[in-house]
Amino acid sequence: MHVPDGFINAPVSAAAGVVAAGAVAAGLRGARRELDERTAPLAGLVAAFIFAVQMLNFPVAAGTSGHLLGGALAAILVGPWTGVLCIAVVLLMQGILFADGGLTALGVNITVMGVVTVVVAYALFRGLVLVLPRTRRSVTVASFAAALVSVPAAAAVFTLVYAIGGTTDVPVPKVLTAMVGVHVLIGIGEAVITMLTVGAVIAVRPDLVYGARGLTAPLKLRVDGELVDAAAPAPAAARSAGASPKKLWIGGVVTALVLAGFVSFYASASPDGLEKVAADQGIDAKVEDHAAADSPLADYGVKGVEAPRLSGGLAGVIGVGATLAVGSGAFWVVRRRKTAAQEA
Repeated sequence: MHVPDGFINAPVSAAAGVVAAGAVAAGLRGARRELDERTAPLAGLVAAFIFAVQMLNFPVAAGTSGHLLGGALAAILVGPWTGVLCIAVVLLMQGILFADGGLTALGVNITVMGVVTVVVAYALFRGLVLVLPRTRRSVTVASFAAALVSVPAAAAVFTLVYAIGGTTDVPVPKVLTAMVGVHVLIGIGEAVITMLTVGAVIAVRPDLVYGARGLTAPLKLRVDGELVDAAAPAPAAARSAGASPKKLWIGGVVTALVLAGFVSFYASASPDGLEKVAADQGIDAKVEDHAAADSPLADYGVKGVEAPRLSGGLAGVIGVGATLAVGSGAFWVVRRRKTAAQEA
């Protein structure tokens, strides 16, 4: 759902940029509360993983594909404030390095793909885990539902932005119906990917999943005929049975590199939901060339490398590395500022 330059007029694009900047600023403050010495390195990994999975377009209908948006996944794994930052980093890397998503439309993309998906997904996720049994399975079920709803919600908000600042005269009800319809299908794929990823992390280190914190009911002991809460296990003991954060980080990086460097070659070449709707409805009549169209990595290929498989694979690996470096650096700074504030 990467909005290119030319879909939305300059005033509305600028207003969306202000909204996005405010969301990123709020995310920087909020992430200081969410991140600690164990989870801060994983936030950069989450951004890199989302970048990799977004390269894997999957077919959803005749001539249409979809890809992960990632807002629900990021919010559940590392927290909603940090989740907004993760998506912002991914979109920034895609726009600057790969000419994917307009630069003047960056604010629109962060607002729609980052803020809306995170807010909708995490609000629904928290509501579900409050009413479902307090188990790991409930977390995965809630993550499925949250991701499923977040995608058509983002499509609806894009339609609202288009209704206010669209550069073409196309009936808004037609755009809304087409956008929400195809993105419900894309949302199913998003939900499956999110559920499987959250479930995999919970299986090895549930304490590192932000959305699973505090969900385990305390063990009850009967003392003198009354049920009382047993003492919680020490943090070290609670973590000893799972993989270390370092092993989890290495495994995640390797997985992202394999997905972006190899599996992405087999992704669907069909236009994604927004591209298909834009072509069918005429939204793309005034689309503009990307400012980074001459980038050495434009369109997820390396200029000068003729073999498509090698070119795309190298671009994917470079993208994962760049996103990991920028994301990890940003979250390291956020964590350092939190530590400095605590020591002051």
